Amino acid sequence: MAALGVLGAVLVGCGQTEPRTAAERPPASASPSPSPSPSPSASAEQPAVMAPGPGGLTPVFKRGPQHAAKVVALSFDADMTADEGPRAAAGEHFDNPELIALLRRLKVPATVFMTGRWAEEYPDQARSIGTDPLFEIGNHSYSHYAFTTPCYGLPAVEEGGVRKEVRRAFGAIRETGARNVVPYFRFPGGCYDDDTLRALGPEKVTAVQWDVVSGDAFATDADAVAEQVLDGVRSGSLVVMHCTRSAAPVTADAVARVVPELRKRGYRFVKVSDLMAG
Repeated sequence: MAALGVLGAVLVGCGQTEPRTAAERPPASASPSPSPSPSPSASAEQPAVMAPGPGGLTPVFKRGPQHAAKVVALSFDADMTADEGPRAAAGEHFDNPELIALLRRLKVPATVFMTGRWAEEYPDQARSIGTDPLFEIGNHSYSHYAFTTPCYGLPAVEEGGVRKEVRRAFGAIRETGARNVVPYFRFPGGCYDDDTLRALGPEKVTAVQWDVVSGDAFATDADAVAEQVLDGVRSGSLVVMHCTRSAAPVTADAVARVVPELRKRGYRFVKVSDLMAG
Protein backbone atom coordinates (compact mmCIF):
# COMPACT_ATOMS: atom_id res chain seq x y z
CA MET A 1 0.00 0.00 0.00
CA ALA A 2 2.89 2.37 0.77
CA ALA A 3 4.42 1.63 -2.63
CA LEU A 4 1.07 2.28 -4.29
CA GLY A 5 0.84 5.58 -2.49
CA VAL A 6 4.26 6.62 -3.75
CA LEU A 7 3.32 5.67 -7.32
CA GLY A 8 0.14 7.67 -6.99
CA ALA A 9 2.10 10.70 -5.86
CA VAL A 10 4.50 10.22 -8.75
CA LEU A 11 1.81 10.11 -11.40
CA VAL A 12 -0.13 12.97 -9.87
CA GLY A 13 3.17 14.85 -9.92
CA CYS A 14 3.53 14.15 -13.63
CA GLY A 15 0.17 15.84 -14.12
CA GLN A 16 0.60 19.06 -12.17
CA THR A 17 -0.19 22.25 -14.07
CA GLU A 18 2.93 23.90 -12.64
CA PRO A 19 5.74 21.35 -12.14
CA ARG A 20 8.35 22.03 -9.47
CA THR A 21 11.11 23.80 -11.37
CA ALA A 22 13.69 26.48 -10.81
CA ALA A 23 12.75 28.35 -13.96
CA GLU A 24 10.74 27.61 -17.09
CA ARG A 25 12.44 28.37 -20.38
CA PRO A 26 9.86 28.62 -23.18
CA PRO A 27 10.72 27.57 -26.74
CA ALA A 28 11.12 31.19 -27.81
CA SER A 29 14.37 31.37 -25.83
CA ALA A 30 16.12 29.17 -28.38
CA SER A 31 15.14 28.18 -31.87
CA PRO A 32 15.31 24.55 -33.02
CA SER A 33 18.65 23.60 -34.48
CA PRO A 34 20.41 20.44 -35.67
CA SER A 35 21.65 18.17 -32.91
CA PRO A 36 25.26 19.05 -32.01
CA SER A 37 26.08 15.40 -31.43
CA PRO A 38 24.82 12.10 -32.84
CA SER A 39 21.16 11.66 -31.98
CA PRO A 40 19.99 8.62 -30.02
CA SER A 41 17.77 7.94 -33.03
CA ALA A 42 19.03 5.56 -35.68
CA SER A 43 17.09 7.52 -38.31
CA ALA A 44 19.05 9.41 -40.96
CA GLU A 45 16.80 12.42 -40.42
CA GLN A 46 17.77 14.25 -37.25
CA PRO A 47 14.89 15.45 -35.06
CA ALA A 48 14.68 19.08 -34.02
CA VAL A 49 16.37 20.05 -30.77
CA MET A 50 16.75 23.35 -28.94
CA ALA A 51 20.02 25.20 -28.53
CA PRO A 52 21.60 25.00 -25.08
CA GLY A 53 20.66 27.62 -22.53
CA PRO A 54 23.02 30.03 -20.74
CA GLY A 55 26.14 28.32 -19.47
CA GLY A 56 25.31 25.14 -21.34
CA LEU A 57 22.13 24.42 -19.38
CA THR A 58 19.82 21.83 -20.91
CA PRO A 59 17.05 23.68 -22.80
CA VAL A 60 13.42 23.13 -21.78
CA PHE A 61 10.55 22.80 -24.27
CA LYS A 62 7.04 23.27 -22.93
CA ARG A 63 4.81 23.92 -25.94
CA GLY A 64 5.00 24.75 -29.63
CA PRO A 65 4.36 28.11 -31.27
CA GLN A 66 0.82 29.40 -31.59
CA HIS A 67 -0.15 30.12 -35.19
CA ALA A 68 -2.99 29.63 -37.59
CA ALA A 69 -2.27 25.93 -38.15
CA LYS A 70 -3.96 23.96 -35.38
CA VAL A 71 -1.50 21.31 -34.20
CA VAL A 72 -1.27 19.41 -30.93
CA ALA A 73 1.11 16.75 -29.61
CA LEU A 74 0.01 13.92 -27.35
CA SER A 75 2.73 12.49 -25.11
CA PHE A 76 2.48 9.42 -22.91
CA ASP A 77 4.73 8.55 -19.97
CA ALA A 78 5.52 4.84 -19.69
CA ASP A 79 6.40 4.89 -16.01
CA MET A 80 8.00 2.11 -14.04
CA THR A 81 10.42 2.65 -11.18
CA ALA A 82 13.53 0.55 -10.65
CA ASP A 83 12.07 -1.25 -7.64
CA GLU A 84 8.67 -2.24 -9.07
CA GLY A 85 9.78 -5.53 -10.61
CA PRO A 86 8.14 -7.65 -7.89
CA ARG A 87 4.82 -5.92 -8.47
CA ALA A 88 5.03 -6.61 -12.20
CA ALA A 89 5.92 -10.23 -11.45
CA ALA A 90 2.83 -10.44 -9.24
CA GLY A 91 0.61 -9.38 -12.15
CA GLU A 92 0.44 -5.59 -11.99
CA HIS A 93 0.34 -4.04 -15.46
CA PHE A 94 2.57 -1.05 -16.01
CA ASP A 95 1.95 -1.24 -19.77
CA ASN A 96 -1.11 -0.35 -21.84
CA PRO A 97 -1.11 -2.20 -25.19
CA GLU A 98 -4.78 -1.32 -25.76
CA LEU A 99 -3.88 2.38 -25.74
CA ILE A 100 -1.11 1.89 -28.30
CA ALA A 101 -3.45 -0.19 -30.48
CA LEU A 102 -6.06 2.59 -30.28
CA LEU A 103 -3.55 5.22 -31.39
CA ARG A 104 -2.66 3.02 -34.33
CA ARG A 105 -6.31 2.52 -35.31
CA LEU A 106 -6.94 6.25 -35.10
CA LYS A 107 -3.65 6.99 -36.89
CA VAL A 108 -2.51 9.39 -34.17
CA PRO A 109 1.21 10.17 -34.03
CA ALA A 110 2.50 10.31 -30.48
CA THR A 111 5.64 10.53 -28.36
CA VAL A 112 6.17 7.98 -25.59
CA PHE A 113 8.54 8.95 -22.77
CA MET A 114 9.81 5.62 -21.53
CA THR A 115 11.80 4.64 -18.47
CA GLY A 116 14.61 2.18 -18.99
CA ARG A 117 13.06 -0.12 -16.42
CA TRP A 118 9.79 -0.16 -18.41
CA ALA A 119 11.70 -1.06 -21.57
CA GLU A 120 13.36 -3.96 -19.76
CA GLU A 121 10.02 -5.22 -18.45
CA TYR A 122 8.22 -4.93 -21.81
CA PRO A 123 10.95 -5.25 -24.49
CA ASP A 124 8.60 -6.53 -27.20
CA GLN A 125 6.26 -3.59 -26.72
CA ALA A 126 9.15 -1.12 -26.58
CA ARG A 127 10.52 -2.51 -29.85
CA SER A 128 7.06 -2.42 -31.47
CA ILE A 129 6.53 1.21 -30.47
CA GLY A 130 10.07 2.17 -31.41
CA THR A 131 9.92 0.66 -34.90
CA ASP A 132 6.53 2.11 -35.84
CA PRO A 133 6.90 5.41 -37.77
CA LEU A 134 3.74 6.64 -36.08
CA PHE A 135 5.63 6.91 -32.79
CA GLU A 136 8.87 8.15 -31.30
CA ILE A 137 10.42 7.31 -27.93
CA GLY A 138 11.88 9.85 -25.52
CA ASN A 139 13.91 9.18 -22.39
CA HIS A 140 12.12 9.28 -19.01
CA SER A 141 15.20 8.19 -16.97
CA TYR A 142 16.06 4.63 -16.04
CA SER A 143 14.64 4.42 -12.53
CA HIS A 144 11.99 7.18 -12.45
CA TYR A 145 13.65 8.54 -9.31
CA ALA A 146 13.69 12.28 -8.58
CA PHE A 147 16.40 14.40 -10.16
CA THR A 148 15.81 17.08 -7.54
CA THR A 149 13.97 16.90 -4.24
CA PRO A 150 11.38 17.21 -2.90
CA CYS A 151 9.46 15.68 -5.78
CA TYR A 152 6.12 14.14 -4.82
CA GLY A 153 7.63 11.47 -2.59
CA LEU A 154 9.97 9.97 -5.20
CA PRO A 155 13.28 8.49 -4.03
CA ALA A 156 16.23 10.62 -5.12
CA VAL A 157 18.73 9.72 -7.82
CA GLU A 158 22.12 9.00 -6.27
CA GLU A 159 24.48 11.95 -6.06
CA GLY A 160 26.24 12.49 -9.36
CA GLY A 161 23.96 9.98 -11.06
CA VAL A 162 22.03 12.27 -13.43
CA ARG A 163 23.95 11.43 -16.59
CA LYS A 164 24.14 7.74 -15.68
CA GLU A 165 20.34 7.60 -15.40
CA VAL A 166 19.90 9.08 -18.87
CA ARG A 167 22.56 6.94 -20.52
CA ARG A 168 21.31 3.76 -18.88
CA ALA A 169 17.75 4.47 -20.05
CA PHE A 170 18.83 5.09 -23.64
CA GLY A 171 20.84 1.87 -23.49
CA ALA A 172 17.91 -0.17 -22.20
CA ILE A 173 15.58 1.27 -24.84
CA ARG A 174 18.05 0.62 -27.68
CA GLU A 175 18.64 -2.90 -26.41
CA THR A 176 15.02 -3.76 -27.28
CA GLY A 177 15.64 -2.93 -30.94
CA ALA A 178 13.72 0.34 -30.86
CA ARG A 179 14.94 2.70 -33.59
CA ASN A 180 12.72 5.79 -33.43
CA VAL A 181 14.45 7.18 -30.35
CA VAL A 182 14.73 10.95 -30.06
CA PRO A 183 17.15 13.08 -27.96
CA TYR A 184 14.41 14.28 -25.63
CA PHE A 185 14.23 13.83 -21.88
CA ARG A 186 11.30 14.15 -19.47
CA PHE A 187 12.11 14.60 -15.80
CA PRO A 188 10.33 12.17 -13.45
CA GLY A 189 7.56 14.13 -11.79
CA GLY A 190 8.47 17.11 -13.97
CA CYS A 191 10.89 18.17 -11.21
CA TYR A 192 14.17 19.92 -12.02
CA ASP A 193 16.30 22.91 -11.11
CA ASP A 194 19.29 24.70 -12.61
CA ASP A 195 21.72 22.23 -11.05
CA THR A 196 20.06 19.29 -12.80
CA LEU A 197 19.84 21.20 -16.10
CA ARG A 198 23.56 21.94 -15.80
CA ALA A 199 24.43 18.33 -14.94
CA LEU A 200 22.35 17.06 -17.85
CA GLY A 201 23.89 19.51 -20.36
CA PRO A 202 26.66 17.24 -21.69
CA GLU A 203 24.08 14.65 -22.76
CA LYS A 204 22.85 17.01 -25.51
CA VAL A 205 19.15 16.37 -24.89
CA THR A 206 16.18 18.73 -24.85
CA ALA A 207 14.04 18.50 -21.72
CA VAL A 208 10.35 18.22 -22.60
CA GLN A 209 7.61 19.36 -20.23
CA TRP A 210 3.97 20.16 -21.19
CA ASP A 211 1.31 22.85 -21.08
CA VAL A 212 -1.83 20.66 -20.85
CA VAL A 213 -2.36 18.24 -17.97
CA SER A 214 -4.76 15.38 -18.71
CA GLY A 215 -5.35 14.41 -15.10
CA ASP A 216 -5.46 10.73 -16.10
CA ALA A 217 -3.33 9.48 -13.20
CA PHE A 218 -5.58 7.21 -11.11
CA ALA A 219 -8.65 8.78 -12.70
CA THR A 220 -11.81 6.68 -12.92
CA ASP A 221 -13.88 9.05 -15.08
CA ALA A 222 -12.73 9.03 -18.71
CA ASP A 223 -15.11 11.84 -19.62
CA ALA A 224 -13.59 14.11 -16.96
CA VAL A 225 -10.10 13.41 -18.30
CA ALA A 226 -11.25 14.11 -21.85
CA GLU A 227 -12.92 17.37 -20.82
CA GLN A 228 -9.77 18.54 -19.06
CA VAL A 229 -7.72 17.96 -22.21
CA LEU A 230 -10.30 19.52 -24.52
CA ASP A 231 -10.60 22.59 -22.30
CA GLY A 232 -6.84 23.09 -22.20
CA VAL A 233 -5.70 22.47 -25.75
CA ARG A 234 -4.67 25.42 -27.91
CA SER A 235 -2.66 25.41 -31.12
CA GLY A 236 0.85 24.26 -30.29
CA SER A 237 -0.19 22.47 -27.08
CA LEU A 238 1.72 19.52 -25.65
CA VAL A 239 -0.45 17.15 -23.59
CA VAL A 240 0.91 14.85 -20.89
CA MET A 241 -0.85 11.51 -20.35
CA HIS A 242 0.23 8.05 -19.18
CA CYS A 243 0.73 4.62 -20.71
CA THR A 244 0.31 2.57 -17.53
CA ARG A 245 -2.81 0.44 -17.08
CA SER A 246 -2.65 0.02 -13.31
CA ALA A 247 -2.10 3.71 -12.61
CA ALA A 248 -4.05 5.33 -15.45
CA PRO A 249 -6.85 2.89 -16.31
CA VAL A 250 -9.17 5.21 -18.28
CA THR A 251 -6.61 6.86 -20.56
CA ALA A 252 -7.56 4.88 -23.67
CA ASP A 253 -11.25 5.71 -23.19
CA ALA A 254 -10.39 9.39 -22.78
CA VAL A 255 -8.22 9.38 -25.91
CA ALA A 256 -11.05 7.74 -27.86
CA ARG A 257 -13.13 10.83 -27.12
CA VAL A 258 -10.41 13.47 -27.38
CA VAL A 259 -9.09 12.54 -30.82
CA PRO A 260 -12.29 12.77 -32.89
CA GLU A 261 -13.38 15.93 -31.05
CA LEU A 262 -10.09 17.74 -31.65
CA ARG A 263 -10.12 16.66 -35.29
CA LYS A 264 -13.64 18.02 -35.55
CA ARG A 265 -12.28 21.32 -34.25
CA GLY A 266 -9.65 21.33 -36.98
CA TYR A 267 -6.63 20.07 -35.06
CA ARG A 268 -3.89 17.90 -36.53
CA PHE A 269 -1.88 15.54 -34.32
CA VAL A 270 1.92 15.60 -34.47
CA LYS A 271 4.84 14.13 -32.56
CA VAL A 272 6.89 16.28 -30.20
CA SER A 273 9.70 16.43 -32.75
CA ASP A 274 7.32 17.94 -35.30
CA LEU A 275 5.94 20.39 -32.74
CA MET A 276 9.46 21.47 -31.80
CA ALA A 277 10.38 21.95 -35.45
CA GLY A 278 7.56 24.48 -35.70
